[in-house]
Amino acid sequence: MEGVVRRRPPEEGESYFMSMTDMMVGLLLVFIILLAYFALNLQSKTEELTGANRTRAEILNDLQQSLKDKGLQVEIDTKTGVLRLPDDVLFDKGRWELSDRGQAAINKVASAMVEVLPCYTTSNLCKAERSKHMIDAVFVEGHTDSDAMYGGMNNYGLSVRRAETTFTMLQLNQPALRGFLNKPAGQPGSAPILGLSGYGPDRPIAPGDSEAAKKRNRRIDLRFLMTTPSAGLDKDILRQAQ
Repeated sequence: MEGVVRRRPPEEGESYFMSMTDMMVGLLLVFIILLAYFALNLQSKTEELTGANRTRAEILNDLQQSLKDKGLQVEIDTKTGVLRLPDDVLFDKGRWELSDRGQAAINKVASAMVEVLPCYTTSNLCKAERSKHMIDAVFVEGHTDSDAMYGGMNNYGLSVRRAETTFTMLQLNQPALRGFLNKPAGQPGSAPILGLSGYGPDRPIAPGDSEAAKKRNRRIDLRFLMTTPSAGLDKDILRQAQ
């Protein structure tokens, strides 16, 4: 018939080219979705970490203020999560038993912990909204200077005994601290937040062998560790990416 235009069927090469183009577009789309998903997941984990660090800084500042109100001056380091108790406040030189002044200081520290920490743990003393960033552990760390010890104990043993004494007296002054857990009882990994360790002279904070430096290095640190982000990929983020 006149006026009828018949289209030439696509050649085999053109069909192959179109199929490859469609496949590349599909792969690119999948790549973009995966990239957006991992970026969102990374952002979420970063926020968890930075949020936990901000919460830890708030805890340390609140403890420092509470202790100042009670008449005890302490040093804090919000970057490393440490509340620092000078040795001369707690112990006589070369001794691991708390002095009278030290016992009074530890009583104040224990009271401040019970005031500030409940809503950062699973404690039933929490009377407000519980924080989404929880404390995983608080290590009572003993440190000494580098002077040699005489008798049956070295600096490592002394640091452990001092940490143990502080750890024990905190809980004797405030038995409620034993119930401050990092996770609800019965859950895997649930444990009291308080622990202890001794480092002897291995972690000085002041260089040199002057008496001023030695005095700085003899100390008890309370080191706060926050719960880290959960391992793996969050299910809610995965659903959003689908």
